[in-house]
Amino acid sequence: MLELEHEFRVVDVHARLDPDAESVATVGRDVTPEALQRELHQAGIVRAIVTPGPRPAGEGYVRANNAVARLSVDRPFLAFARLNGPRDPGEGTAAKLRNLTSSVEDHHADPEDAEQYAYDDRFVGFSLDPANDGLPTEDVLAVIDDADAPVRVAAGERFPPDTVEQTLLSYDFPVILSSFGGFPLNRSLMNDGIDLLDDYEDVYLDTAFVRYRDPLERGLLEHPDRIVFGSGAPDTHPDVGVMEVLTLDVSEDLLRRAFSKNPARVVPELAPGGV
Repeated sequence: MLELEHEFRVVDVHARLDPDAESVATVGRDVTPEALQRELHQAGIVRAIVTPGPRPAGEGYVRANNAVARLSVDRPFLAFARLNGPRDPGEGTAAKLRNLTSSVEDHHADPEDAEQYAYDDRFVGFSLDPANDGLPTEDVLAVIDDADAPVRVAAGERFPPDTVEQTLLSYDFPVILSSFGGFPLNRSLMNDGIDLLDDYEDVYLDTAFVRYRDPLERGLLEHPDRIVFGSGAPDTHPDVGVMEVLTLDVSEDLLRRAFSKNPARVVPELAPGGV
């Protein structure tokens, strides 16, 4: 694919890096670190946040996180540590009952794990996917809160914006809701995600897999400082995500904010000259 030409400095808050063949077999598309770096370059993306894909049930993320951090060295990648937990993120009675009897197992992230990641220079934030991995304990979230580290949250039909609000937004750490909070292609939830920005100053929405023009343009026009570019690579080629934003009917200043200025606000290492 030819390199995508545009005049913007683009950084990406939403990419997955599969550290080994087992991860690729579990998640899907076979993309090596070298291939991911090449695809980002083709799209004009100069730096990207990467995190491991899902691990099998009963397996934690320590090895995968460390592998992603290692593979990010000398590449335009910045690692977010992925955390799991014992709590069911659901809102129903059954979920509440399960949480009453849940306990931390060996493969779950504990406060010591979170603290090591928070103060390890190899990681610049965290990622949570509660629908797949469970929600970390309050003690783990308190460590992240103390560190004031950014957290990208996989939000959508299985972990909607209102559940995000109830479980995570009482903390002070910055939160990036993936896919405007509406994965997969749930326009109503995307608008719910935008509505959260009215009430919370440290919540951001990434553009990965949004696909619809209306919520993208609404988000940028109503909250120009809170929309951040995410490609969703390698599940989609980063060219696709960049083009979807480039073709929006908004000013160049708003595009520049989404592509570079806003991501650097929430993850300072994404700024020019960042670590």
